[in-house]
Amino acid sequence: MTIPDFFIVGHPKCGTTALYEMLRQHPQIHMPVKEPWFFVPERARPSPDGGASRSPQELEEYLALFAGAEPGQRIGEATPSYLRSRTAAREIAELAPDARIVAILREPASFLRSFHLQSVQAHVESETDFARALALEEPRRRGESIPPGVSRPEDLLYSEHVRYVEQLRRYRDAFGAERVLVLIYDDFREDNEATVREVLRFLEVDDSRPLALVEANPSVRLRSRRMDELVSSLSHGRGGASRALKTAVKTLTPRGLRRGTLASIQRRVVYGEPPPADPALTLELRRRFAGEVRALSEYLDRDLVALWGYDELA
Repeated sequence: MTIPDFFIVGHPKCGTTALYEMLRQHPQIHMPVKEPWFFVPERARPSPDGGASRSPQELEEYLALFAGAEPGQRIGEATPSYLRSRTAAREIAELAPDARIVAILREPASFLRSFHLQSVQAHVESETDFARALALEEPRRRGESIPPGVSRPEDLLYSEHVRYVEQLRRYRDAFGAERVLVLIYDDFREDNEATVREVLRFLEVDDSRPLALVEANPSVRLRSRRMDELVSSLSHGRGGASRALKTAVKTLTPRGLRRGTLASIQRRVVYGEPPPADPALTLELRRRFAGEVRALSEYLDRDLVALWGYDELA
């Protein structure tokens, strides 16, 4: 059986998609799929068109994802939910005890704001106002105000995502500190190439090859959920309306430009630039998570308090 030997475990909205896209171009790395979600308790991840789960449910099905690896290639996958999961580290270690782990962390206030925007975009979060979504945490802990159809309501408990030291400790306990690489989002944004080469050295593959830089999964504002659902259903559907739209695109668009036309419509019509962050809410969150940032600085032996500006809090 072909077993992955490295895992990008998260967090979401911290560059995991861009890192995945850049690593999978390397000839010594085999990463055929992103986010199989196998090592999280709720494995019934719905497909984009609302159909049955597209996540592997059995171990044989999961391992089959990587069957195309060539001899000598490093095999990896990237599922940002693994870092938050209380069980994923242990389950991964049971399957691949010598695996290498890559985690990416981001300043808490900006991370949660970006994660909220993504949750709205993915139709997981129904409350588009970030402050009101944060205020719903307590009702949601009681099982109230959960959006319909949400399979993982704990994802909407935003503050629970910022338990960085606890999350890292689970992986270091399972694999040892030498097999866990912790990246900081600021470093990745400042110099994509240097960060990816650091990961390549960690994986013990050639880090001298030219790299194609990737900008992936940017934060956006969802203008209209109904319009997003309409474009998505037409794009993925098989009914008459879907066929008519695809025929129109085929008729009006040159052959070389057809690929991704519906996605382009979605980006231009359905999504927009995110609004600026609320300074008062940002300050409130930074004060709330100052203790976590100080603990993480000590745990990683790096001054994130200064890097993230927490030394300037009044």
